[in-house]
Amino acid sequence: MPIAENFPEGLKPVGKISLSDGNFHIMWGPGRTVNSDGSKSEAMADSDVVAAYAARGEEQVPLGVSGTTVAVDWDSCVADGACIEACPVQVFQWYRTEKDIPASQVVGQVFEGSGSSVKDERKDLTDKADPIREHDCIWCMACVSVCPPNAIKVDQSNVEAHENAAKTL
Repeated sequence: MPIAENFPEGLKPVGKISLSDGNFHIMWGPGRTVNSDGSKSEAMADSDVVAAYAARGEEQVPLGVSGTTVAVDWDSCVADGACIEACPVQVFQWYRTEKDIPASQVVGQVFEGSGSSVKDERKDLTDKADPIREHDCIWCMACVSVCPPNAIKVDQSNVEAHENAAKTL
């Protein structure tokens, strides 16, 4: 199911994921295990993703949406990497290639931005494409057009939502 057209409506800022240069993006929640139609969220329904979590001994939990103007629904993301490959300005990185921690623990973390921005260099299918440099987005929409589960929304009009949410964190 695609990321909500009206994102971030209905979600709350749950914390920041920071870049060491002072920029940050917001994590929105709550996450979800099922879509509005009652089907499992894409990441929960993908047997390869489920197997990757099991292989790590990690519980697969609802995660939410990472980013605001460049938003990735981590509950839909199946770690395909098409967005990473398509982005001409390297907005995304595989977060686990920099800090190999569960996705549920990235809120409050500071990243150097040194994670891999290469499609096939993810740690495994528990990794997520994180818009760590959302502030560098040039609004080309390449990532949106190639994402298999439609987990990405790029929307300049969400700048105000980002600013308002940042004041609460």
